[in-house]
Amino acid sequence: MFPPHFFLALVRGAEKLSAEGKKVLKPKIVLIVGPTGAGKTQLALEIAQKIDAEIVAADSMQIYRYMNIGTAKPTPQEQALVPHYLLDIIDPDQDFSAGLYQTVASKAIDSILQKDKRVLVCGGTGLYIKSLIHGFFPGAQENRAIDQELRAQEAQRGEGYLYHELTKVDPASALRIHPKDTFRIIRALEVYYLTGLPISAHHEKHAFKETKYEYLQIGIQWDRSFLYNRINLRCDQMIKDGFIEEVRSLRARGYHSELKSMQSLGYRHMCAFLNDKILLEEAMRSMKRDTRRFAKRQLTWFRADASIVWVENHLKNLNQIEKLIKNFLG
Repeated sequence: MFPPHFFLALVRGAEKLSAEGKKVLKPKIVLIVGPTGAGKTQLALEIAQKIDAEIVAADSMQIYRYMNIGTAKPTPQEQALVPHYLLDIIDPDQDFSAGLYQTVASKAIDSILQKDKRVLVCGGTGLYIKSLIHGFFPGAQENRAIDQELRAQEAQRGEGYLYHELTKVDPASALRIHPKDTFRIIRALEVYYLTGLPISAHHEKHAFKETKYEYLQIGIQWDRSFLYNRINLRCDQMIKDGFIEEVRSLRARGYHSELKSMQSLGYRHMCAFLNDKILLEEAMRSMKRDTRRFAKRQLTWFRADASIVWVENHLKNLNQIEKLIKNFLG
């Protein structure tokens, strides 16, 4: 059984009036969101084949080429079942952003709609999803000099210094950014120093007042202990599938451990192991722990969005989910 609010999302943002008073229908998209390890890819593949949809990924790691096992990227066999967009679009040493995601994802959605196909967005990167639905402040241009200076200050004054600075100039962003997410901390400070305003203020000012799409968000949730067990098992399976060899291959291509992509979950742990800093057993323990913590933060982010329709044990509710989506799409 679904909760009473389950069907409220069906009418969210359905129509708007143009200046002439005529109804202007927004394109409809369905989003499947949730924490890592919840089973989003499996559900998206099932649903996409039932509603004749193509999938747009919303994952900040699956955009990288050569990074497959550690990102739980859909396999070639899975991608052959349903066309996917925004996978393997940049190299691991290239930069990407939520603002850029909004641009390329919108183009992908337009391309799908032009083929009279349905659009299914699937992923767990909340900032990407938010930028797609609500718009996103494009930000000041990145400044390498400021970036280098901030990194030098962190190295000189110790870990946590930049986060402490962020809490002083932009407490709203500090609440949303993990203290160890150096990339986002530096970006927030960079915007503040370049514009004189916190990045959170820019987001509030520049976000779209109306959504571009009529959307239905379906969130996958499990009992916490069950989800954590799924995460632990997936980490073990990654090793069996050749994750260590994947990281070795990346390093052989010249992608060093200090890159943002290589500092992500799993990859930094395997780099530490390959650099003989820790044993494999410790790398696995810390990878599982950090992935569970990441899943918890993802859930906190998504649960703040009242428009998400949460589904428990989606594997037993496929028919109901399909019915909900088809009712929404009309």
